[in-house]
Amino acid sequence: MTLKSGSVVLATRFSALGDVAMTVPALYDACIASPDVQVVMLTRDFMAPLFLETPPNLTVVGVNLDDYKGPLGMWRLLGEMSATYGVTHYVDLHDVLRTKMLRSFCRLKGIPTAKINKGRKEKHSLTRKDDKVLLPLTHSIERYRRALADIGMCAKEGAFKGYFATTPPAEAIYASIAGPKEPGERWIGIAPFAKHEGKIYPIELMEQVIRALSESHSTRLFLFGGGPYENKILSEWARKYHATISLAGQRHGFPVELAIMSRMDAMLTMDSANMHLAALTGVPVVSVWGATHPYCGFSGWQVPDENNVQLPLPCRPCSVFGNKPCATADYKCLRAIRPQSIVDRIDAVIAQKKS
Repeated sequence: MTLKSGSVVLATRFSALGDVAMTVPALYDACIASPDVQVVMLTRDFMAPLFLETPPNLTVVGVNLDDYKGPLGMWRLLGEMSATYGVTHYVDLHDVLRTKMLRSFCRLKGIPTAKINKGRKEKHSLTRKDDKVLLPLTHSIERYRRALADIGMCAKEGAFKGYFATTPPAEAIYASIAGPKEPGERWIGIAPFAKHEGKIYPIELMEQVIRALSESHSTRLFLFGGGPYENKILSEWARKYHATISLAGQRHGFPVELAIMSRMDAMLTMDSANMHLAALTGVPVVSVWGATHPYCGFSGWQVPDENNVQLPLPCRPCSVFGNKPCATADYKCLRAIRPQSIVDRIDAVIAQKKS
C-alpha cells in the first residue's frame, strides 16, 4: 500500500501502559520518514501525556473509553475521528475486540486497514510447560513497524533518538523533587513493582538492593511507584535509607517523571511499564525478569540483553504477561536472583556510562 501526500492515518493502542510506550519509537520513526502524512494516535486519555516531543505530523488524542462502550460507541468514536481529522487509513496496533470493531467499521466506510501481528501462537510455544521453543520472537516495536509498513508508512529504525536526546529537560521541571545534581553524584531510579506477582522481585530482597546502593558514596536513590500499597513501602524505605526519595503517590505526571528519569545514571525496574518509560529517555536500564522473558518481545527499547537480569530455569518463561500462578508456588525464578548481582549490574552500567 502506498500513501499519498495528505493522507491521514488513524492508529490505535489503548493498553497496557508499557505497550503504548513501545509504540513511540515505531510511530516517531514512521512520522519522521513520511512528513507529508498526518498520523492521529488514539489512546486512553491518561496515557496521552507520555507522548513527548512529538513530530509535527503526529497528533495524540486521548479518550475515556467509558464514553464509547460497545459497537455503537466504537462507531461513534470512528465517526468523531473521521469528522475531526478526515481519516483516510486505519492501522490497528492492538488487535482486541474494540479495535476489531473499528477495523470492521472502517471497511464499511471504505477506509483501508492494517493490523499488528501479535504472534500469539509463537508466544504460546515459548511459554508452554512442555516442549518450549526457547527462541527470541519479534520485538513488539518491530511488530508495530510492520503494521505501519502494511498501511504504507515504511521507516527505518533510528530516526527517533529518545526523549531529551537533543535538549535535556530544564531542571526547573523537577527542582521541587530532587534539587540540583551535584558533581560526581550518582542518581539511581528504582521502580520495584509490576502489575503481576510473577514479575516482582521479592520485597525483602529488593530492600537489600536498596540498602547496598544507599551505602555507596554520593548516591541518591529515587523510588517510583503508585497506589497506596506501593506508596506505603516506598515511603518507609525513603525514611529508612540515606539520600532516598520516594515519588510514589505524588501524581507528578508523565512529563515530570520522564524528565527526572532522564537525569538518572541508571534505572532499576521490573518487566514493567516503568522499564519502557525509562528506556524512552535514553537512561541505562537494568531490569529484573522472573516468570516472563525478553524473548517474548517485550524488552525495553535499546536495552542490551546483559542488562536483563534473569536466571536460566527450565520453567521460564511460564507466562507472556506474568499473570499465571507459579507452578511450584515459590517463584524461584525471582527469589534465586542474588541482590548483589543486581547491584553489580547497576554499578557496571554506571561505570560504562562514565567511561
